[in-house]
Amino acid sequence: MAHGEALRIRVIKAVVEDGLSRNEAARIFRVGIASAIRWVKAFEETQRTAALPTGGDRRSVLKPHREWLLELRRKENDLTLDAIAERLLRRHGVDADKSMLSRFFAGEGISFKKNRARQRTGSPRRR
Repeated sequence: MAHGEALRIRVIKAVVEDGLSRNEAARIFRVGIASAIRWVKAFEETQRTAALPTGGDRRSVLKPHREWLLELRRKENDLTLDAIAERLLRRHGVDADKSMLSRFFAGEGISFKKNRARQRTGSPRRR
């Protein structure tokens, strides 16, 4: 549950100015002990009483390497996502996982579907 800044300030003030322990302040103001500890620590280090912003725009770390990734896919179209991730780490130092690469390639309209030549052979009865 998100707490307002006024409550944060009251908890911080109780600890810093009134000399209560973080545990006592948490109990009195009915907030989690960990929250009281984090709020006081943030105030002592940065004088910040407000919560940090949440959400926001998260840029893909793969976008700067778009051309390299697409060229790699064109040259070696049978690479697995794991193999691409390994090469990306070795070549560019970017630690990407399969789901990240899958979303990137899906956004580029590229899929990793099996083709007909790679499908299992049917049972002998399917002639």
